[in-house]
Amino acid sequence: MNYDVIVVGGGHAGVEASLAAARMGHKTLLISMLAENVGATSCNPAVGGLAKGHLVRELDALGGQMGLITDEAGIQFRILNQTKGPAVRGSRAQIDMDKYRVIARNVILNTPNLSLAQETVESLIIEKDVVKGVKTDLLNEYMASKVIITSGTFLNGIIHVGEIQKKAGRYGEERSEGLSASLKNDAKLNLSRLKTGTCARIDSSTIDFSVMEEQGGDELPSPFSFRTNREEFRANKVQLPCYIAYTNPLTHEIISSNFYRAPLFTGQIEGNSPRYCPSIEDKVSKFADKERHHLFIEPQTRDNTECYINGLSTSLPPEVQREMIHSVVGMQNAKIVRYGYAIEYDFVDPRELRHSLETKKISGLYCAGQINGTTGYEEAAAQGIMAGINAGLSLQGKEPLVLRRDEAYIGVLIDDLVTKGTNEPYRMFTSRAEYRLLLREESADTRLGKYGHELGLISDAEYERIKLKDEQIRYGAQLLEDTKFTPNKEFNALLESMDEPPLKDVSTAQQLVARKTFDVQKMLKIMPELEKFDDYIKEEILVEGKYARYIDKQSEEIQRMKKYLKIAIPEGFDFTKVSGLSKEVQEKLKSFAPPTLQAAMNISGITPAAIEILHIYIKIAKRDAK
Repeated sequence: MNYDVIVVGGGHAGVEASLAAARMGHKTLLISMLAENVGATSCNPAVGGLAKGHLVRELDALGGQMGLITDEAGIQFRILNQTKGPAVRGSRAQIDMDKYRVIARNVILNTPNLSLAQETVESLIIEKDVVKGVKTDLLNEYMASKVIITSGTFLNGIIHVGEIQKKAGRYGEERSEGLSASLKNDAKLNLSRLKTGTCARIDSSTIDFSVMEEQGGDELPSPFSFRTNREEFRANKVQLPCYIAYTNPLTHEIISSNFYRAPLFTGQIEGNSPRYCPSIEDKVSKFADKERHHLFIEPQTRDNTECYINGLSTSLPPEVQREMIHSVVGMQNAKIVRYGYAIEYDFVDPRELRHSLETKKISGLYCAGQINGTTGYEEAAAQGIMAGINAGLSLQGKEPLVLRRDEAYIGVLIDDLVTKGTNEPYRMFTSRAEYRLLLREESADTRLGKYGHELGLISDAEYERIKLKDEQIRYGAQLLEDTKFTPNKEFNALLESMDEPPLKDVSTAQQLVARKTFDVQKMLKIMPELEKFDDYIKEEILVEGKYARYIDKQSEEIQRMKKYLKIAIPEGFDFTKVSGLSKEVQEKLKSFAPPTLQAAMNISGITPAAIEILHIYIKIAKRDAK
C-alpha cells in the first residue's frame, strides 16, 4: 500500500504521468474508476491538429506514449495547413477509439514499477501542508510522497441533455464528489466550474456517404512518433476516408426555434464554455448570418460501425437532436446510437500551481490535465508527462524540468496556465507561441530529445538517431549558407531550366532556396552534395534554409527579451500615457502596478507586443528624467 507516486485518474494526463514516473524508476500506482477505460478517448476519435500536433510531437520527444499509440491505432493521417509555412502546419490522425484504449491499458499493465487499481479516490491524506496519500471508496489507504491528480471532467460532473441532468463524469460513469470536496476543504485550493460537450454518434450504415465530400488521408502519411519507422509505416498503413457534410437553413431554424430548451441559454449551465470548440447552438446563435457550417463525419473505429459528427456538439433535447441531424443532406435516415451532451465540472485555478505543476499550498501534490482548465487530449497528455517527470525529479532531489516559452509549446501551455489562469477551457493554438518559427513540429526531437534521454525516457539508440538527424540538418543548412554562386551564363542557364529568374549579384544557396518557388528538387540541382541524405532530412534542410533569416531574427528577439524583462518599471509610472496599448491593457497595468517588465508579462492578457511598447516608454521616461 506504499508507493513513491500515486496518479489519480486514467485519462491521457494520467497515462503519461504514471508512465513517466514509473519509467524514471519510481514505484507508481495509477488509480482509475474503470480499468477498461484507461486511455479512453471520451470525445472525438482523433489526435493532433493545429498546435495540438506540436504538443504530441514534443511529448514524444520527451519519451511519452501518445504518439506511439496513435501510430498504431491510427486509421487516417493528414498534415493540416500543408500550403502554409511549416511553423503553422499540424499533424492530425483519426484513430480507432477502441484500439487506442486497449493499447494504452496494455502498456500500463506491462510497465515495470507501475500498478493499476480500479477504485475511486474519495479524499487526500494531508499532514501539515504535505500530501501523504489518498483514501478510496473501498476504504483503502495508499501512501505516497507524491500525488498527481488527473481527474478530467469527473469532479462533481453534471451531464446536460435538454432539461435532463445526470450526475456523471462521462455518460454512464459515476462522478467524483469526495475528491472535489477534499481539494477544496483539505488542500484549500480554489475551484471553479467549466463546461464542455460532445456530439451525437450515428450508426454508419444509416448514413448516405455518396452525397457527401470524401476526404482521404495523405498519400504519403507521416507518423506522429519520431520513434516509428517512417518507411515501414508508409508501406503498411491502411487509411479510411472521412466525409464532409453541411448544416443548412432548415438545420439552423430547428436549432434556433429550440434555444429556449438549450441548457446553454436557459441558465441551467453555470460553467464557461470553450470559445474555440463551441456547440452547434452556440455557433447558430453567434453567427446567425452564416447559411451553413462544416460537419466532419469521422469513423470511430476501423470497422466504421459508428461515426462521430465533428462540428455538431450539442446539449439540445434528444428529439431536437434527431430532427436537426435528419435535416442534413445524407443523414435523412440516420439513427443515433449515442446522443450528444454537455458536461459541467469543477477545475482548479491553475494559478494555484508552480511551473512544475506542483500546488503552491500543498507540498508533493500535483495537478495535470482538464483539472487545470484545459480542453483536449493533447493538452492533458502534455501536462501529464511534465507532472510525472517533475514528481520523479523531486523524489531524486533534483530541480524540476520547466520548459521555456521559446523552447516548447508545452512551455507556452504551462506558462499561460500558471501565470495567467483561465476562465474558459484553454486550447493550444500556434498564435499563442511567440517563437513558433523555432518550435516547428519536425524539430521537436532535436529541441527536447536531450531532456528525454537525461531522464531515462529516451533510449541511447533513439537519442543517437536524434543527434544524427540534428547533425545532418545543421551540416546541410551551413552548406547552404556558405556556398556562393556567381551570375555567370552557365549558372543562369541552370536557373532558367528550373523556371527561376537569373542571378544579378553573387548569392548564397541559402538566398536562392529562400525563394517561394524553390523546392527540394530545385535545391538538389544547385546543391547535388545534399543527395546523400534521405528525403526527410532534405526537406528539413530546405526549411532551415528558407527561414534562416527569420529564425536568426527570432533568436535575437529571445535574447533581447531575456535581458529587458528584468528592467524595473519606475514607481508611479503612468500607464495611461502609453499610446499603442489598449484601454484594457492600460487598466490592468494600472491595477496591478507591476514592479518589472517580467511581472507585467505575467499578467493575463499582456502580450509580448505590449511589453515591447512599454519598454520603449520606460526608456523615454528615464531619458526625460535625466
